[in-house]
Amino acid sequence: MTLFTHLYLLLHVFVALSWDRQTVSTDCDGGWQRNNCSPVQEEERCTVERRDASITYAEFIEQYAYIRPVIIRGITDNSEFRSLCRKEQLLQTYGNRNIRLSTANTYSYDKVDVPFQEYVEHFLTPQDLDSLGVDTLYFFGDNNFTEWGSLFQKYTPPPFKLPGTMGAYSFGIAGAGTGVPFHWHGPGYSEVIYGRKRWFLYPPDKTPEFNPNRTTLSWMLETYPRLPAAERPIECTIRAGEVLYFPDRWWHATLNLDTSVFISTFLG
Repeated sequence: MTLFTHLYLLLHVFVALSWDRQTVSTDCDGGWQRNNCSPVQEEERCTVERRDASITYAEFIEQYAYIRPVIIRGITDNSEFRSLCRKEQLLQTYGNRNIRLSTANTYSYDKVDVPFQEYVEHFLTPQDLDSLGVDTLYFFGDNNFTEWGSLFQKYTPPPFKLPGTMGAYSFGIAGAGTGVPFHWHGPGYSEVIYGRKRWFLYPPDKTPEFNPNRTTLSWMLETYPRLPAAERPIECTIRAGEVLYFPDRWWHATLNLDTSVFISTFLG
């Protein structure tokens, strides 16, 4: 499959995907997809190293913590947390509680509070190709740790912390084709609970070419194909049960290939 074909399929899947609320939940998608857990069969280009649970803390510190991203598989068992994140379970427990949405742009973030059930029923849709990131509302972070505390208590974060840091959670759910454009902050982990999330990363000394008010999807369809090979980002798709670690001040953008449930652990 060529890159052009890949982008063409992505474009049309994102436009065509609609959320069927009558679909029965399946083990692979937690009820967040229409009827399967892999609506896009994308060409896999992964330039992030993958490691399994045999990785040691010494290896993590020496080879990745301050140097480059890494994807780790099987480092934790979050099967209980995953079960609690099924669509019908979250709606039953948190449907009437307010959540705070942010605009999906880089520098300025407008905030909107809505009940979680309203977000799921009216906002959790595929990315509109004509919408700007500044006009796209995204549920990630700004979590009420009092109301959502019982859920977060069931999450087991990756065991490797940087010396002198503590972990802070940011939980989110977002529709296919949505994501956050390039930005940077401190180091952390991102784990996908359901769905798939594409990551694009650049080291701190290499600022990517992007419009901070456009969406990641528009960047992928318009800017990414014309980048010379030497200007391409480090990239990979992380799937349910995989954890991506990113070092301090690395530029990164995300693109949800499916309706995705995810949680980050920021180290600071």
